[in-house]
This record gives sequence, structure tokens and C-alpha cells, in this order.
Amino acid sequence: QVQLVESGGGLVQAGGSLRLSCAASGSIFSINGMGWYRQAPGKQRELVAAVTSGGRTNYADSVKGRFTISRDNAKNTVYLQMNSLKPDDTAVYYCQAFVVVVGNEYSYWGQGTQVTVSS
Repeated sequence: QVQLVESGGGLVQAGGSLRLSCAASGSIFSINGMGWYRQAPGKQRELVAAVTSGGRTNYADSVKGRFTISRDNAKNTVYLQMNSLKPDDTAVYYCQAFVVVVGNEYSYWGQGTQVTVSS
């Protein structure tokens, strides 16, 4: 069994910063892609940023230049540094990881962490 545990959400004023972390644990052989998604009330879940095992990244246009995704492969952890936050960034943020377990790849999700940006 694999678990993803997120931390770092909270309430911040517009223009502020937060850093999210997501640590994977369990029967992990390796982790391929990792990413962050978010879901605001009444909206669909959307990709925020993703990073491959080799460090290649991609971002949603709405966060380019403000958010940075990174990962520590030794710790099976992915991070999301969020700067210049806007009220529109308010959402529940979820991490996703594609984990190789006993020769097969599976998608796992974290439980979500709330980010609220006040104006």
C-alpha cells in the first residue's frame, strides 16, 4: 500500500507565499511523474504543475512565473512553492504520483490540503 501525505496549506493574504509538500510512503519501488492539482468550489480539478522523474516540469499558464514544482527523489517527496498568491488560487490542492509497485505503475492521490488566499 502507498500513501501520499500533503502538508503546508493554510490562509495567506494576496501577494504572500506558501510551500506545499507531499511525501509518499509504503511499498514503493520507484516513482515516475508527480504533480499538483487543485479544485476550487464549483470547478473541475485542474493540473497546476507536474515534474517527471528526470526533473522536467510543466505548469498551467495561470501559475507560470509564480509557482515552482520540485522533487526530492531520495525522500519520495514533491514540493510546490507558491509565490505572489492571488485570491483565484484559493482551492483544495491535491498531489498525485505515479508509483511503480512490484513491476506495475499505479496512480495515487493525496487527501488534499486547503489553500485560501484573502484579498
